[in-house]
Amino acid sequence: MELAGKAVVVTGGTRGVGAGIAKAFLDAGADVIVCARRPPEAAVESGGRKAEFRPLDLRDAEAVRDFFEAVAADHGHLDALVNNAGGTPYRLLGEGEAERHARVIALNLTAPLTASLAARPYLAAAHGSIVMIGSVSGARPSPGTAAYGAAKAGLENLARSMAVEWAPGVRVNTLVLGMVRTELSELHYGDARGVAAVGRTVPLGRLAEPQEVGAAAVFLTGARASYISGASLLVHGGGERPAFLDAANVNKPEGNGR
Repeated sequence: MELAGKAVVVTGGTRGVGAGIAKAFLDAGADVIVCARRPPEAAVESGGRKAEFRPLDLRDAEAVRDFFEAVAADHGHLDALVNNAGGTPYRLLGEGEAERHARVIALNLTAPLTASLAARPYLAAAHGSIVMIGSVSGARPSPGTAAYGAAKAGLENLARSMAVEWAPGVRVNTLVLGMVRTELSELHYGDARGVAAVGRTVPLGRLAEPQEVGAAAVFLTGARASYISGASLLVHGGGERPAFLDAANVNKPEGNGR
């Protein structure tokens, strides 16, 4: 219960990765506030404790400012913000207008900036921290999700700049995620066999679980990470196996260690 009494906001915390993050903070003793445009089908809870839900459209800057003012007033403080809300459909650049791609960038880059700016005065008063939820898509080509990858690259850079500008009052770090198993995994990767096959491409042999991401977020928020700011923590199971390795070894005799 290392975060007992701390107030933590998780954007997009009603399902998937966000719900896993919220549950990890509940398990750590924090008072968790999750926000999304629509209420969850079921309460986000873990260990007999529930997250508080408040509706919020992160695209409405005035509503975002009002939201954080209300959270800080109701709880007396705000100790951490996890900018998790985001995502994208699969769409090749040439198959969508610029306005569609701009909306992806707004959700994944502008919205975290909006939330961070609104939360900053309350986090600074508590010497709190921000955790950005990034992606490996921001560090490699992302065909089909190019705008998302560009936004995540920008998010990681934004976090580093925030860490410098807002020190020492607020620490800012990024979790760089690989593939995570959620309730939507089969929609993206096919049936359970497809999900397992995709998992085998990861060095650790499986997709991450949402609460494993949450455990990393709890670590970056807690006292053990008190000197970590402006950092990017890779949570990707070892990354992606380079395709050239399989091509280079396809005709290699067994037992050749070279």
